[in-house]
Amino acid sequence: MSENNENSQNEAPKETLDTTLALQAEAEKFKNDFLYLRAEFENYKRNAIKERSDLLKYGGERLARDIVGVLDNFERALAVGVTPDAIETYVKGVQMTAQELKTVLEKHGIKEVPSENVAFDPNIHEALGSEPSTSVDEGNVLRVFEKPYRYHEKLLRVGRVIIARKQES
Repeated sequence: MSENNENSQNEAPKETLDTTLALQAEAEKFKNDFLYLRAEFENYKRNAIKERSDLLKYGGERLARDIVGVLDNFERALAVGVTPDAIETYVKGVQMTAQELKTVLEKHGIKEVPSENVAFDPNIHEALGSEPSTSVDEGNVLRVFEKPYRYHEKLLRVGRVIIARKQES
């Protein structure tokens, strides 16, 4: 019987050793997986920061490319010698170029907020003063010095306006 007892004692430490080695191998695998995921995450963070930086730096590239074309048209107009005979053609060309600029801006989400003869809105307008008027209702915008613009849904610039008030009797 003592021989059976001795064999079972020898088997128990061998099983314990096998279990310990298996657990150590599994722990090593988990450690390697963790280190791999950690390195992958660090690479992701680095790439995300670079992408964000590039987006801020070059995000307006399409708009800039379109505006440069409009600038070329303005420069060509300035290079032309204006004579009294060609003034109407010149003005029409400048108007067409200004319309082209508005089209480019609208294409990129920048739109003028209509203001003339609409109710004054302090969220969109900055009142520079008021003037008496019979042609525009009291509290409406009489004149616009700087037009308000939206960039998609966000107000890009407030409009600077004069508000109509009642004529004094």
